[in-house]
Amino acid sequence: MKWVYAIAGFALLVKMVVLPNPAADWEEIAIVESIVAESGVSNSVSGIIFRNRLYDTIFEVVVFTIAILGVRFLLANEQPTETVYQFSDHPSIVLARLGATIAALVSIELAIRGHLSPGGGFAAGVAGGTAIGLIAITSNSEWMEAIYKKWHAAIIEKVSVLIFIAVAVMTLVGWELPKGELGMFLSGGVIPLLNTLVAIKVTLGSWAAILLFIRYRGLL
Repeated sequence: MKWVYAIAGFALLVKMVVLPNPAADWEEIAIVESIVAESGVSNSVSGIIFRNRLYDTIFEVVVFTIAILGVRFLLANEQPTETVYQFSDHPSIVLARLGATIAALVSIELAIRGHLSPGGGFAAGVAGGTAIGLIAITSNSEWMEAIYKKWHAAIIEKVSVLIFIAVAVMTLVGWELPKGELGMFLSGGVIPLLNTLVAIKVTLGSWAAILLFIRYRGLL
């Protein structure tokens, strides 16, 4: 069997290094222009994520939701830590909160204009989670948990996932909003809505994970 593996490995090496790859002929169709025209959004990446491969995107959102549930499950039986490691010097606190403000503004921009320029729901959620993380390492954890509960963030997170799945399924079966004029804010049909829902889900899910790690680990 070792000879079989050796021959197979050598054949693969020859295929990768020696044999040329056939050149694709893209003269008949411009892929980017085609995606932009079909999706109605200037950002072709958003068009691919929320239209051409929307089926995959649905499960990506579901996987992220399961990951947050997994964090809660794994830490459910642990005792909360008594020590929380945070920034204590004033310059670090000021810089962290300034960074949190910038990250929050970037998150909003990426969410509501992700169909027009580089960005989108997942990038917006990462920026939002970063903003919350920077606040978490400079603020009282009990205060952050109180705000999380006051604004019912856990419920909003779950509702955003359900709405996303419902809208995505309706899109997959053929129901779409008017695409509008290409390049305008109100364009792209349901893509801006899906962008916003993903941004809310990822941001609030990150918030929940951050609070759990602070409560049971004492640090992010």
